Amino acid sequence: MTEEKKYWFPAKKYGWGWGTPVTWQGWLVLLVFLAALTGGALYIDPKVSPVGYFVYVTVLGAAFICVCYKTGEPPRWRWGDKKK
Repeated sequence: MTEEKKYWFPAKKYGWGWGTPVTWQGWLVLLVFLAALTGGALYIDPKVSPVGYFVYVTVLGAAFICVCYKTGEPPRWRWGDKKK
């Protein structure tokens, strides 16, 4: 018996990347990402340490993209309903 994989982040209809989450796990990951982004802005003041905040946001964004890549549909350019 084959089990269909349930993606947390479906592919966007147009363009490259992922859309809004479709599972509770995806929503949890998104909310944690947004909370960490907000918390980081409170902890690492971007006005005082712009480089530190940039590094923080870059690492956080890379981690979020890795989760999307691992749990989302395989990324590729999509043209909506058009055939290649």
